[in-house]
Amino acid sequence: MEELPDKNIFMMCKALNTNALSELPKGYITRNCRKDELGIWKSMPFDDPITANEYDGFMTEFFNTTYGDKEELFYNKTLFVCDQNDRPIATCLLWEAYGEFNSIHWLKVLKGYEGLGIGRALLSVIMKDLKSADYPVYLHTQPESYRAIKLYSDFGFYLLSDDKFGPRKNDLEDCWPILKKYMPEKDFQNLKTTTAPEHFISSLKKFSTIQF
Repeated sequence: MEELPDKNIFMMCKALNTNALSELPKGYITRNCRKDELGIWKSMPFDDPITANEYDGFMTEFFNTTYGDKEELFYNKTLFVCDQNDRPIATCLLWEAYGEFNSIHWLKVLKGYEGLGIGRALLSVIMKDLKSADYPVYLHTQPESYRAIKLYSDFGFYLLSDDKFGPRKNDLEDCWPILKKYMPEKDFQNLKTTTAPEHFISSLKKFSTIQF
């Protein structure tokens, strides 16, 4: 498959679609990331060791900027799905970005374990216990994650159509043709758009760092 551009896509969920919830397949468990597993966590978004090494500096900087002063909370929030040998094969966490709103971070299932329903089950663990006051929940993604975008859509996330969020431009218009090309037609047609609350857009103008 051709390499897809690194473009910004933003999504928001105002209420959970409970029909999207599922359980982990047998033989897999969820647990928290341990302190000695930070290196594993930093490498998980990438599909090969070479790329993981190239982005290690970026992941370290993101960790220090976003979680550095709340390390204990990071480890308490960060979930791994592990196989029968306690090997982490998927990760995700819910984080209160800037201390102001909930956001989904780093949902990833390792190659070789995709298509088993692990990502859906992990997102279910993250979302199912949220209260109405915890919404909206936001996330940032890219067009190459079109399978995850379909999953997010199932859970009730809408694509945000606003022009800009903090220092980042929203590239949704540029991404529509990419999503249409790679997503099954039914999944693409089920995507919905909305605009973000004004207070959310305004609050992001206060920050120069990227925390979601």
